[in-house]
Amino acid sequence: MADKKNEGALAAAYAAKRPEEVAALYDRWSDTYDADMSAAGYRHPTICLALLARHLPRGAAPLLDAGAGTGLIGEWLKIAGYPQVEALDISEGMLAQAARKGVYSALHCLALGGPLPFADDAYAGIISAGVFTSGHVGAEGLDELIRICRPGGIIVLTVKNTLWDAGFSARIADLEAKGVVTRAEETSPYVSMPGEADTVPSRGLVLRVN
Repeated sequence: MADKKNEGALAAAYAAKRPEEVAALYDRWSDTYDADMSAAGYRHPTICLALLARHLPRGAAPLLDAGAGTGLIGEWLKIAGYPQVEALDISEGMLAQAARKGVYSALHCLALGGPLPFADDAYAGIISAGVFTSGHVGAEGLDELIRICRPGGIIVLTVKNTLWDAGFSARIADLEAKGVVTRAEETSPYVSMPGEADTVPSRGLVLRVN
């Protein structure tokens, strides 16, 4: 099981009400985040990487790691053959850790859920692991990710069941019905951190922008 410090940090992050609370929590957690999540058996990055590689050709660029944290996925994306990846995260502390890995072409300290300062169709693909969850970002974060992903591009994200059942699923269905996106793949529900007390499952989702 994950240690009490890790469980406390996760509980506080899930319970956060405002973006500045989330940023402060992750700033404080940034030094030990990688080790803590490894101990918790964190699955989102691995699953998102597999989904992206299945639906987006090797070498596609640029990509946006939206909710990059300390850069766990960024390291793997480079190894897997995606040469240009930018990082976005709400926490300066987490981005400082990501910068040390030396795998991102740009770092953006921004919150998801509102307007983003990127051009339409800016990215060939977007990956967002562990962001659409309790206390973080809800369905309101989808529209901007879709706007900045080019037609034919891929958005890979994970969604906690708490959000999925509270309107996220309906929002995806609405976007599909309007022809905005196509649901290219949806995983079966899985527990994102087997070594942690929260057992509410999540799912991986692949959206192709039309």
